[in-house]
Amino acid sequence: MARLFGTDGIRGVANEPPMTPETALAAGRAVVEFYRDKDAACPRVVVGRDTRLSGLMLESALAAGVCSAGGRVLKAGVLPTPGVAFAVRDVGARAGVVISASHNPFRDNGIKIFSGDGFKLSDPEEDRLELLMTATPAKEQPLGAGIGTVEDFSPAADRYVSFCCGTFPGRDLDGLKLVLDCANGATSLVAPQVFSALGAQVTSINNEPTGININEDCGSEHPDSLKTKVLELGADAGLAFDGDGDRVIAVDEKGVSLTGDQLLAISARMYRDRGWLERDLVVSTVMSNLGLERALRALGVSQVTSQVGDRQVIKLMEETGAVLGGEESGHIVFRRYHTTGDGIIAGLQVLGAMRFYNTPLSALATLMTVMPQITMNIDVSSKPPLDQIDGLQQAVKEAESLLGDAGRVLIRYSGTQSMCRVMVEGLESDVIRRQAGILAEIIRLRIGAN
Repeated sequence: MARLFGTDGIRGVANEPPMTPETALAAGRAVVEFYRDKDAACPRVVVGRDTRLSGLMLESALAAGVCSAGGRVLKAGVLPTPGVAFAVRDVGARAGVVISASHNPFRDNGIKIFSGDGFKLSDPEEDRLELLMTATPAKEQPLGAGIGTVEDFSPAADRYVSFCCGTFPGRDLDGLKLVLDCANGATSLVAPQVFSALGAQVTSINNEPTGININEDCGSEHPDSLKTKVLELGADAGLAFDGDGDRVIAVDEKGVSLTGDQLLAISARMYRDRGWLERDLVVSTVMSNLGLERALRALGVSQVTSQVGDRQVIKLMEETGAVLGGEESGHIVFRRYHTTGDGIIAGLQVLGAMRFYNTPLSALATLMTVMPQITMNIDVSSKPPLDQIDGLQQAVKEAESLLGDAGRVLIRYSGTQSMCRVMVEGLESDVIRRQAGILAEIIRLRIGAN
């Protein structure tokens, strides 16, 4: 049986187990059964969602599953993923469930689950929950007064806004002109409130969700409109979130976008200089640009790498005692404040660096020189082991030999989409583009989707 869990939780995308009301119902019931094993008390479950058209439908199905097993739903409505992780700890709930497909198109949807401590589930916990989802429900289900309840938890958004404001170093953005791209997603209401409350002059774009425009040519995956608006307004900076608000990319006052790696380097410098960088250590992933390694080394900061996924980053942070970690995609984790990647908090920390050094974002960005890198995404019909794709390993060896010690090749399947990603990095742009094209074509011919 194919696993229901991917990098970011249960998902419903092409060629993966679909996110149907039946799946959501089973997930809700399983969450209650999972936590009832640990605690006989009726567990409370915070449920939040992003702005996708299917969100309300799946929210209702999931709530029905929780109630059918005797659990209590705290319905938070539209709330960023990290907002749900905060809310779980804030009210002492046993679990939190987010209905979202993150940066994916609106037609996709999925589920992310947090435990009562605000962390995503471990692999063994996911395995246990998956078994509960696919098992035949117990014959004796709660009836009458034994069924669960659904309670309004709309204050969750205001409480999350206050929490985010409290993480800003210095708590003063007076005079800063800022543009926010909310991706027509879960940050559309709360992000403008946070930055405005701290004194910034905020202009928001892509903050009118219709249910079908989330992530559509906007947000962290598509920053062109943000660049244009920053230059048009003469803003000091721009921040773009993804659909569920757990990642961010920035645009400087010159209209140049910064990667998650650059934001991580800027944050590492500020944390080091403030004395906050425990063990002088930063966690990144295997996808991080080589320029990050060089920038951190120049700062005297050590770097350890995890596999892709903010859950993997956080796991390694816990193991090593690091308080700062993240991904090139813009998932950045600040363990001083939160248990998961949070786009709003990450944006605040970067603006805090601008204040701390009294320096424009473009100048801070020079801390890291981005090495030429190209990533090609190939839609695939299946995901066989990469070493079983005819001709691929030999082509990788040839590419690595050509690139030498100054380059590298990384090929991996997406954890949330039916896609294979080919990343090639090196000193010469034309060389890496050519090698990436060769590798991508092999994958496309062998397992490409029609």
